Amino acid sequence: MSVYDFTVKDNRGEAVSLKKYVGKVLLIVNTATKCGLTPQYAALQELYSKCRESGFEILDFPCNQFMNQAPESDDGISEFCSLNYGTTFPRFAKIYVNGKNADPLYVWLKEQAPEDKGDERTKAFEKKVKILTLGNKKQDIKWNFGKFLIDRNGNVVARYSPAYPPENLERDIEALMK
Repeated sequence: MSVYDFTVKDNRGEAVSLKKYVGKVLLIVNTATKCGLTPQYAALQELYSKCRESGFEILDFPCNQFMNQAPESDDGISEFCSLNYGTTFPRFAKIYVNGKNADPLYVWLKEQAPEDKGDERTKAFEKKVKILTLGNKKQDIKWNFGKFLIDRNGNVVARYSPAYPPENLERDIEALMK
């Protein structure tokens, strides 16, 4: 099984087969518009602009599961991201990433990479949010802006902490694009 075996809904409610992205390096991110990490949209867009021509895509999955930090409709989220951060990468319908209603894509992603990569800064962030996510399973997404890096064959290569800066992913992405 690979990421290409999944079909998701885009931000207009249309079904999209992830086979559309065969042969590309993907970064799958759960996002929110009212989060302290929302400014990561700027760094994600910069990364996308820099690497897109080499076969890189960011797939944005808004999620309102963490303290209701993505309360808008799918259209409202897209408008916010375009106006405030100039994002041009694909955005999908709002989903759940944890629990019984978790999207099947995220169930699979978490099975493939059950733990976040990070550094001392990300560990400090995770200690702060742990209070808000007590009772979650170890492999659950910790917060908004969790990131999964997928190779050109549709395999999960790495999972990064929500607080891990997108700009620090460039080297890992470039290695997969060679």
